[in-house]
Amino acid sequence: MSSQPSESPIGLHFGQVVIGPPGSGKTTYCRGMQEFLSRLGRKVVVVNLDPANEGLPYPCAVDISELVTLCDVMDSLKLGPNGGLIYCMEYLEANLDWLEDKLKHHRNCYFLFDCPGQVELYTHHNSVKNIFTQLSKWNFRLTAVHLVDSHYCADPAKFISILCTSLATMLHVELPHVNVLSKIDLIEQYGKLAFNLDFYTEVLDLSYLVEHLALDPFFKKFHHLNEKLAEVIQDYSLVYFVPLNVQDKESMTQVLQTVDKANGYCFGDLEERNLQVMMSAAVGADFQFSSTLGVQERYLEPTEKTVDEEVMDL
Repeated sequence: MSSQPSESPIGLHFGQVVIGPPGSGKTTYCRGMQEFLSRLGRKVVVVNLDPANEGLPYPCAVDISELVTLCDVMDSLKLGPNGGLIYCMEYLEANLDWLEDKLKHHRNCYFLFDCPGQVELYTHHNSVKNIFTQLSKWNFRLTAVHLVDSHYCADPAKFISILCTSLATMLHVELPHVNVLSKIDLIEQYGKLAFNLDFYTEVLDLSYLVEHLALDPFFKKFHHLNEKLAEVIQDYSLVYFVPLNVQDKESMTQVLQTVDKANGYCFGDLEERNLQVMMSAAVGADFQFSSTLGVQERYLEPTEKTVDEEVMDL
């Protein structure tokens, strides 16, 4: 196969590349978003770019397993799962004409790309980034939807970690980017939140989180390191999250509106634009804030104010 595909094989298309750590709910999101968009009248095509995906729960128009699978790579090259995934993505990058041929059969569609879950692929390895770049050259207008499991909010150390991962991914992938807290209905499964939900979705003053983390004797000795990490995140001021419950229509609507603004779909002519769409683009921040309050009321158990919340009120 030739590794030099043409520059513009098909017309303009919009879509999402769904990325995130393993277990964050990428495949479930693709299934839910496909059903949601179909009910809105959009013609949706799901593209599976994860060579480790087996038994896909959604109708798949393009499947990387026709080109390469993780199991075959691990067996033939004696690689582990991480090395195998990197090889698979490099193999896809070297055979982009295969992907081009598959995609050009789907016109006037909205695309969902279900991507692998290995974090390194989006923070410093270049194959997936190069694939996204080629898709852009093929006139795809894509938004990176980065899913993060919401229960990490209950652990301050893990939350700082996912903030760093999200920021590194945004800077490396170089696409319009939407960070999503997935499984918001299970957010307190592993413990109560130290602050209100908007503290985590809007990534407010992280000094409060660093001080809260310092209450743990184990993390106290890393206090200076955590301060510097928090400073880096806030200096860039890029990371915020949209809460998501795939089974909640209002939650899915909020995510979709954010994605549509990021890739410009809501300003296009592919579907009728109405006042609600335009207003959501104009007052998106206020809409997101009020929606976050609604999410907190639905999914977080009401408790008396903690010392940390009283400090923030001051």
